[in-house]
Amino acid sequence: MTKAASGSGPRMTLSTQLVLRALLAEPTQEMYGLQIGQAAELPSGTIHPILARLEACGWLESRWEDIDPAKEGRPRRRYYHLSHDGAEHASTALARVHTPRALVSRLQGGLAGGAL
Repeated sequence: MTKAASGSGPRMTLSTQLVLRALLAEPTQEMYGLQIGQAAELPSGTIHPILARLEACGWLESRWEDIDPAKEGRPRRRYYHLSHDGAEHASTALARVHTPRALVSRLQGGLAGGAL
């Protein structure tokens, strides 16, 4: 049984909340790590461990892009999207944390500027 199935999910840190909000903005769209980081205004080193935790508990699904990196001139991207259950769990979890929107906005600005 996965963590999501057992009723527990990831720890709802502010960074996790920001990632989930970014993913829920377009819940059916696939996004790669850099896009998620830009939308959440968090650095890559913060994003990828969160994505791994969300995937481990069944909230996210991912796939590797099917390209030839040499031909494209860039590395393959790993695309993420919320699973059906993950979108429901994320919405419920965010509703429970009661983080004031003003605080989320203010902290996003601080995270983007490197203050936190």
